This record gives sequence, structure tokens and C-alpha cells, in this order.
Amino acid sequence: MAEWTEKQVLITVRTYPVPSAKDIEVSCTAAITLSGDWIRLFPVRYRFLKRDKRFRKYDLVNIRLKRASDGRPESYNPDPDSIEIISHVGPGKNWAERRKIILRSKASSICWLQNELASNPKAATLGIFKPANIKRLIIEPDDPHWTPDQLAKLKQAEQANMFGSEPNPPELEKIPYKFSYKYTCGAPDCKDHTMLCTDWEMGEAYRSWRTKYGPQGWEAKFRQRFETEMKSKFDTHFYVGTVHEYPNSWIIVGLFYPPLIPAN
Repeated sequence: MAEWTEKQVLITVRTYPVPSAKDIEVSCTAAITLSGDWIRLFPVRYRFLKRDKRFRKYDLVNIRLKRASDGRPESYNPDPDSIEIISHVGPGKNWAERRKIILRSKASSICWLQNELASNPKAATLGIFKPANIKRLIIEPDDPHWTPDQLAKLKQAEQANMFGSEPNPPELEKIPYKFSYKYTCGAPDCKDHTMLCTDWEMGEAYRSWRTKYGPQGWEAKFRQRFETEMKSKFDTHFYVGTVHEYPNSWIIVGLFYPPLIPAN
């Protein structure tokens, strides 16, 4: 049986939550230690955490965890009650400290990560790299409704938390679109990659801008931020990870986009 250990990690990624067959409602969370080791925290029932445990992206936290059984070297099961938020790294416009911690573990390309894993089952299944060319953001309609099984899981979450210290959050909204990037990664023999992006920030941006700009106006704002500005304004990197059910499939789990550093 895996033993509990305590680690200090920088939160880098939260994916948009989904109903889960085993864990009700979960979000995959990625983090990195100050020495540059990737950590995957799963499951995290973020919306049901106590208020003082709800970390933000780029919070430095102490957390108790143990090795997960999914076989991926970075995967850990967290003890949610142990979360202690220490500080927020790189507040405001100061990205230097974030860069220092995160980019020390930067990979050369997704092709390199894929090839490493194909030749070594114990190779990294989380990483970050800078795409050579973001060609376009693909927005595809998705089923706007949860399946009956997924709805049942969400109801279970509400019932399980009925006597908790925090009120139940609103029912999890299904995002009726899938967001993907088509890009080249920079490897010498790279063709094109088209990869799903599940970043929580994208889902929340859609929900906010749909309300603010309406059903006909949200997409222009969304594309401005996540397509145009990701190429022209930000030094965009992709956080990537494998999918548990499909070990050789990679997706974009988050975006790292500090401002571009002007050339001298």
C-alpha cells in the first residue's frame, strides 16, 4: 500500500471538471515541485473543497499525497483536508519567478515527449513546451447536456455534501463546445498536431463571455484571447498530459502565457 508523504508544489493547471464514474465530479490538477518535478493530483473535487483549501493557479501549497495506482509516474492521490496555501507566486505582472520554476522542466516539443513515452513506458506523461506555430483555434459544437449517468453522478455529489461545512455549489454546467489547437511543435520532422484543450480557464471564459457578449458575440472575444493574442501578445506554452484511459493519447491540459519578452 502506498504511503502518505508531504510535498510543496506550485499549482500550474486545473482542467474543467467533469462527472466521473468513480469520483463523482473531478478536475485533473497539475503541479510542479520547486526542483522541477511534475505532479498530477487526481481526483480533486475542487468545487467541493473547503473555502480555505481552494487554491488558485500559481499558488504554492503544502499537500499530503500518496502514489496513485494508474501507472503514470507523476500521478498522486491528494488528501484534500491537508491542503495549506503558502503564497501566490508571481503576483500581478511579475512572471519571472513563475518562468524560473516552470520552464526549467521545459521539453523541446510534443513530438519529443511522444517519442520518449513510446520507447519507455515509464517516461514522462506530463510536460510543457512552446509550440513553433499556433495555426488556429478550433471550436466545435459538443452535446450541451450531460448524459443520464453523468447527471446521476452530479446528484450523488450534492447528496454526499448535503451535511458538509460548505453549501453545495451550483450544478456543474456542461460546456457545449470543444476547444482544440492546430499547431506545429518545432520538432524537425513535425507535421501538424490537432489537440484538445481542457483548461478550466477556457471553460470559465466561455461561460463569462457568453453572458457578457451574448450567444452571437462571445466567439469573437474568445478567439481574440485564445487565438490571436496567444500568437501575437503572449509567449505561449502548452501544458500537456496523457489520458488515463488512452495511455498514448496526449491533450493540452493548460496554457502558460506570460507576456512576450521584447527583443533587444
